[in-house]
Amino acid sequence: MDIFSVITLLGGLAFFLFGMHIMSGGLEKMAGGKLESTLKRLTSNPWMSLLSGAGITVAIQSSSALTVMLVGLVNSGIMELGQTTGAILGSHIGTTLTAWVLSLSGISDNANPFLRLLKPESFAPLIALIGIAMLMMSKKQRRKDIGMTLLGFSVLMFGMTVMSGAVSPLADMPEFAGILTAFKNPLLGVLTGAVVTGIIQSSAASVGILQALSLTGGITYGMAIPIIMGQNIGTCATALISSIGVNRDAKRVAVVHVVSNIIGTAACLVILYALNAIFRFEFMTQTIDTVGIAFCHTAYNIITTIMLFPFQKQLVDIAMFIVRDKKSAAEKYELLDERLLLSPSVAVAECDNLTGKMAKLAQDALVMATEQVLNKFSAGNADKISECEEQLDMYEDKLGTFLVKLASKDLSNRDSKEISKLLHSIGDFERIGDHAVNLLNATRELNAKGLTFSDDAKEELAVLTSALHKILGFAVGAFINNDTQLASKVEPLEEVIDGLIEDVKIRHIDRLQKGKCTIELGFIFSDILNNYERVSDHCSNIAVCVIEIDHESFDTHEYLSEVRGGADEQFAKKYGEYLDKFKLP
Repeated sequence: MDIFSVITLLGGLAFFLFGMHIMSGGLEKMAGGKLESTLKRLTSNPWMSLLSGAGITVAIQSSSALTVMLVGLVNSGIMELGQTTGAILGSHIGTTLTAWVLSLSGISDNANPFLRLLKPESFAPLIALIGIAMLMMSKKQRRKDIGMTLLGFSVLMFGMTVMSGAVSPLADMPEFAGILTAFKNPLLGVLTGAVVTGIIQSSAASVGILQALSLTGGITYGMAIPIIMGQNIGTCATALISSIGVNRDAKRVAVVHVVSNIIGTAACLVILYALNAIFRFEFMTQTIDTVGIAFCHTAYNIITTIMLFPFQKQLVDIAMFIVRDKKSAAEKYELLDERLLLSPSVAVAECDNLTGKMAKLAQDALVMATEQVLNKFSAGNADKISECEEQLDMYEDKLGTFLVKLASKDLSNRDSKEISKLLHSIGDFERIGDHAVNLLNATRELNAKGLTFSDDAKEELAVLTSALHKILGFAVGAFINNDTQLASKVEPLEEVIDGLIEDVKIRHIDRLQKGKCTIELGFIFSDILNNYERVSDHCSNIAVCVIEIDHESFDTHEYLSEVRGGADEQFAKKYGEYLDKFKLP
């Protein structure tokens, strides 16, 4: 084996890692927000946690990516440490699928034609052809994502083939056999597996290298098993790196990952070699092939998972002992941890959840503010409204910054549409909070000066407030549930509210002229009406956004012209219904 074989080996490894990256990204885009909703179900029970961890790892083909995701979710306060333990154990099983696929490279060239079709050299080019055809010819984004995933898989298998070809000369080198004798020491095998995997940060790649080396016929079960155990420890490197700069619970997620692998390796090594000393297993000296490596990899991870599953609480206790609480420091959580950007579909789903909370916060603030208008001023509710407005400002700032970063990632068509909806809407929710504060200030002025509106003005405001609550409920519900039917009810009601406000203003001027209202009260009354009108406009913006994004366009003026121009029968029907329902006394 010369320098050119080494270069070829490294090139094959590069293709393998690139293919794994492309394939994992494609799989994650296809899974979309299901990853986030699946992770949320971890709260149900430990078995669901285990199955979710295994399932997500199979879906994205990366246990490291899942652990980084969990670190980010715990650091954001979305999940608790105890919820992640079962998922981490499940990821150990889910990550074994790749080894079984790679084991197909060990099929002999002399096998029957049907069996040879399973060799990567046989089917990878066909998969690549299908993938590139879907990528170039399909118009739908989902099909393009499938095509990219197939291409990534083909590149991965090509990298495996290149690595196998690069190491094949080692079979005839006595020096290589001499080096392998050193691996009869299991501790050296564990260390080598951990270091190599830690450097390339992919247990799948390190297993692939081991499978390629097994094709030389110089690797025995006794050499391979400790290396496989070490590979599981080495894959923790990514989680450890991701835990830098996070809160204590998030650090403990990475510690649980490391500790579970170290305990599993130590226990399995002791049990295996103790039994081998007693029974002298013959297979330990036999050469291992690609299928044998896949089997050992799977068996080891299933055994360690079964062994550690009943002791999840103890794993958490160990992590808490290693990363101890500080008496003087309170735990801090990131609203949106930037590690979630590594899993864009999860990040989009979490941004959607937070914007939903923002919508509810704006609705609560506005409802409390209008109650202040209709009823007596309350200092307690005034403080709550101010707190809501401060939270809304914070949400808009954090979400806006995060969404801009997220928009630059490789996203599915569905996620791109969702980000567009969120970016268009967060400003409207924040402004509704501002108008709630404006209404609060108006009622505070009335209270401070001992002023009160006339009975006629109060009755008119009661009708307007009822309509405003209804349109706000429509807009928030449509946004949270992506309900275009509910969104379509907003615009006709907004037209009714605009008409009501015009009529109330005319009545107000009439009262001023008749001396039934003072100029000072008139200014406050007019200010309240203007804020009502602006809230109604923001509800219209949100509803139009939901409808237009669903139609894969965003032309507000065109949409409003169509529905208001009389061509929309549904609009006219709903407008008539709301006109009858909300009448001034």
